[in-house]
Amino acid sequence: MEKFIYKNRIGITTLSAKIEKFAYKKHAHEEYALGVTLNGIQKYSLEGSSLKSYRNDVMLFNPEELHDGQAGSKEESLDYVMLYIKPKLFLEAIGEKEIVKFSSSIVYNEKLKQDIINLSSTILYEKDEALCNELLLNIVDNFTSKDFTLDYKKETLLVKRAKEMIYYELDDVLNLDEISKQLNLSKFQFIRIFKANTGVTPYQFFLNCKLIHAKKYLELTKDIYATIVEYGFTDLSHFNRHFKRVYGVTAYKYLLSLF
Repeated sequence: MEKFIYKNRIGITTLSAKIEKFAYKKHAHEEYALGVTLNGIQKYSLEGSSLKSYRNDVMLFNPEELHDGQAGSKEESLDYVMLYIKPKLFLEAIGEKEIVKFSSSIVYNEKLKQDIINLSSTILYEKDEALCNELLLNIVDNFTSKDFTLDYKKETLLVKRAKEMIYYELDDVLNLDEISKQLNLSKFQFIRIFKANTGVTPYQFFLNCKLIHAKKYLELTKDIYATIVEYGFTDLSHFNRHFKRVYGVTAYKYLLSLF
């Protein structure tokens, strides 16, 4: 049985999940994500590398890192918790101003594991925000400067410009002809170059960005149909289909979990 429970507090979203056959479509988050595999095996690709997280392992994801995910064993379900922490909040907590990157993707650290579980439980049970802030500090205090690198993903100017152009089209359909024309490329050249630099096609990037912003808009307005209109989804079925592939639940169920 698949189970996804989301809760949000102090700018942190917690996910408690149990999956057997469900597989996440390749996507990225704008937040830092820290998680613990509680049972089973988490199998996923991250920026082109195949990884497995076993019980009690801590998973660390940087903002905009492409990944998918599924249970890595047919014999047992995968249970895990994740914390999605907004970059501004995370950087403030660790005392950095510029975006940093985790040096490792999977670590075994008993204290860090327990600190992540403690904050996840506190958010899931909607306890005091002051306690949440203190528990976040407990988490970041596990890291030292050697656990981060400033050598963040470098992109070509062409890809940066293309991303900016795609961002402007999130409430519409992706116009490959117009973007490639402005970049003095054929649309097929553009697709190849973009995928070689990012690991996804322009359409996959466009759809992932659309879902990230639609999720934020949904959290703000609590209005599914306004979100559908704002971000140009055809209808509720179309929105839910894409939303569930990335977040495991329909937009309506996600919205209910926020209350």
